[in-house]
Amino acid sequence: MHIRVINPNTSVAMTRSIGTAARDAVSPSSRVSAAHPTMGPASIESHYEEALAVPGLLEQISVGEREGVDAFVIACFGDPGLDAARELATVPVVGIAEAAFHAAAFVARRFGVVTTLRRTTGRARELVDRYGFGSACTVIRACEIPVLALDDPASSARRAVADECRLVLDSGAEAIVLGCAGMADLCHELTVELGVPVVDGVRAGAAFAESLARLGLSSGARGEYAAPPEKDFSGLLSGFSLAGPSA
Repeated sequence: MHIRVINPNTSVAMTRSIGTAARDAVSPSSRVSAAHPTMGPASIESHYEEALAVPGLLEQISVGEREGVDAFVIACFGDPGLDAARELATVPVVGIAEAAFHAAAFVARRFGVVTTLRRTTGRARELVDRYGFGSACTVIRACEIPVLALDDPASSARRAVADECRLVLDSGAEAIVLGCAGMADLCHELTVELGVPVVDGVRAGAAFAESLARLGLSSGARGEYAAPPEKDFSGLLSGFSLAGPSA
């Protein structure tokens, strides 16, 4: 089985780390490949960047479909382009925020989220509510650390994330969701340090994607997740026409 983990930003270092995290979560018989778009932002920390990351993400979904990938994971906590990816793919597509919330709810009645910048907390709250976990989520806190600083061992990012995790526990949470794919390599050490379940959406997403593929489940061919209608696109998006060369 081949699981493709897509980092919607263009950071090579982050793509490498999420690939490592995903491999830890699947069975030895499954293959995990990590990819990032050929175009788009270096990190996603605003609605503007999220919107511009989606074409490159969908490009990678199309590439994976042609390569016969069995399941996809979108490794950004905003779950950018998730609905569109599910329309385009014929195999399971899992977003790491949705996966992380489900995993946390399996092991705790109440959980909290630690994310990067305060400006992203609104999107996280929107997803918590959309996925049906509003009553289970005690708090969403930001450590005010830029995404790319998480890859810098000289930064204070790791300590800042740990400090915010402790404040989440003070809110009554029994588990913690890490609200950024760039935090994936902090999961184990935080679990040991804090003594509570700490959920990394990359690992959860990979595990769920593998399970869905083994169960033979994917987005429906009818309704909202049916394949989008064929039509022409113009300008910079001309290559995305489903009737054109990238179909």
